[in-house]
Amino acid sequence: MDRDLQIDILCRKYLVSRETITSLKEYEKTLIKGNISLNLIGKSTIEQIWNRHILDSFQVIDFIDKNDKTLIDVGSGAGLPGIILAIAAKNKKIPLKIHLIDKSKKKTNFLKETVKNLNLNINVICQNIFENEEEIVSDVFIARAFKPLPTILELIHNKEIKYKKFFVFLGKTGKKELLLASKIWDIQYKQHMSVTNSDSFIIEINNLKKK
Repeated sequence: MDRDLQIDILCRKYLVSRETITSLKEYEKTLIKGNISLNLIGKSTIEQIWNRHILDSFQVIDFIDKNDKTLIDVGSGAGLPGIILAIAAKNKKIPLKIHLIDKSKKKTNFLKETVKNLNLNINVICQNIFENEEEIVSDVFIARAFKPLPTILELIHNKEIKYKKFFVFLGKTGKKELLLASKIWDIQYKQHMSVTNSDSFIIEINNLKKK
């Protein structure tokens, strides 16, 4: 799909300001440059950045409201979706404080520089969340292209993560993963179909207990 068409689709789905598009274009440029040395996204997806990565991340802003004050992006990598959601929140005037967590020093250095250049209200943390021993609290957590669903559910349970909403992006095997998980976990969740791929969806976990 042509880049201009991808941008037009985003603009039509979400009433974004000119300033927002400018910020997203600046992020796109930074991502492409950083990808050369850091392998932030698959090379095959570069021509589809606006659909595969930007719009895919941006869609979550519809599930966040002004009562949600904090968001943690777990295993943020390239800042997807955390940086995109910070830009989206700014566009919708949602005062959301976002934290990006990643264990890679090189990637967190990239994130810090990108956040600074885009003038975003984001805190970048270099940490392996699986090694954290303290309680982690946030209104919203989000995991995109991070770990398989069983690993994420164990993380939520074992690390005493306190949340109102925990979003997990799932692909075409997502329904099977959920079915298998339901044999072990009692999961209270909402399912949001992806706007970018009919085979993908996002689950919004509101409560989780081991059976």
